[in-house]
Amino acid sequence: MMTYIGPVTTEINKRLEKAFRPSKLIVDNQSEQHAGHAGYTDGESHFHVTIVADVFKDMSRVQKQRMVMAELKDLMPLPIHALAMSVEGE
Repeated sequence: MMTYIGPVTTEINKRLEKAFRPSKLIVDNQSEQHAGHAGYTDGESHFHVTIVADVFKDMSRVQKQRMVMAELKDLMPLPIHALAMSVEGE
């Protein structure tokens, strides 16, 4: 199954690229796995982000997640209903 890449996925990519200049960034739209569940809207509501960037080195898990969330906060709770993440430093 092909993952839908729409405007929300594109915006997440754009913001995280600009903010962190990551060596690795994967924005996985997992919305179709949640079709019919609360919060599901138009195929772009549930995401998993994998990001690796030098800026995250020596930070706690909570610090890293807060930095990512700060870049996307105006997109929650809509259009982003759920966001899981794996954040690593280089």
